[in-house]
Amino acid sequence: MPRAALLSLHARVDGTTPQSWEDPGLVQVWGPRFSVFVAAGVDLALFTLALLPDDPRGRERAKRLAAQLHDLLANGVDSLEEAGRRVGVHPNAFRYAAATGTVLIRWDGARRPRVSPCPPPDVDPGEARLELARRYLHVFGPTTAASFASWSGLSASSSEAVFSRLRPSLVPVRTPIGPAWVLASDEASFRSRARPEAAVRLLPSGDPYFLLQGPDRELLVANPDQRAQLWTPRVWPGALLLDGEVAGTWRRSGRRVRIEAWRDLSGAERDRIAAEVTSLPLPEPSPATVEITP
Repeated sequence: MPRAALLSLHARVDGTTPQSWEDPGLVQVWGPRFSVFVAAGVDLALFTLALLPDDPRGRERAKRLAAQLHDLLANGVDSLEEAGRRVGVHPNAFRYAAATGTVLIRWDGARRPRVSPCPPPDVDPGEARLELARRYLHVFGPTTAASFASWSGLSASSSEAVFSRLRPSLVPVRTPIGPAWVLASDEASFRSRARPEAAVRLLPSGDPYFLLQGPDRELLVANPDQRAQLWTPRVWPGALLLDGEVAGTWRRSGRRVRIEAWRDLSGAERDRIAAEVTSLPLPEPSPATVEITP
């Protein structure tokens, strides 16, 4: 959710503040699989139009719900519950309208999100989908069309089609879980020796770094017991990234951060983790405290 996006930003961008998730350069949308995404405004089409259904019935539903929602908003309706009553649909049905690229949301993780209209991006949906797949390959590769379908919510045939269009720019690779693809432009980085950019990062629940499904998770965490701790049946914990490797999980309650490490940590490592916890841009005025086990 958006406040978790703040911690994802902090893990990647210097100078993140508790208000950074509300930066005017960012937008909130119902994106892949209708989950809430905080994305750069210039990338609106990638997280909306790219997901417009290929079948005529699905496209008609998205456009019809978007038109109905825009009309209701223009006439003073300001809640999804009321909009649903007026149209005769469940409020969640309006998530289908997001694929038109004309619906923004504002959600803080509590009540239903507020919605607002916006002009449609001047981008061809097919080109937006190609770029979304490129981004997915860059972030999650090595990967497959099937994994892209699982992440995006697109059909298997649609995902295969977009990977086929990208094939000239892809390189086949072998992985411990089977054949996959990477972008040709990323090949050099896969062949080079890994050099972690940061000593410690606390990635929040749902962070893109470990937003994986099925066998893909084995590429990030080989130990099955540790995978079960990170990808739980309910709300996932955050991931402790230590020198480029997932080394444990973490959860926060108010200003208290509790870390479950998967190995014994040195005193220096504990100090670095504590420093990262203190730097978190939390809305609470006082710095967070940390408890590390074992």
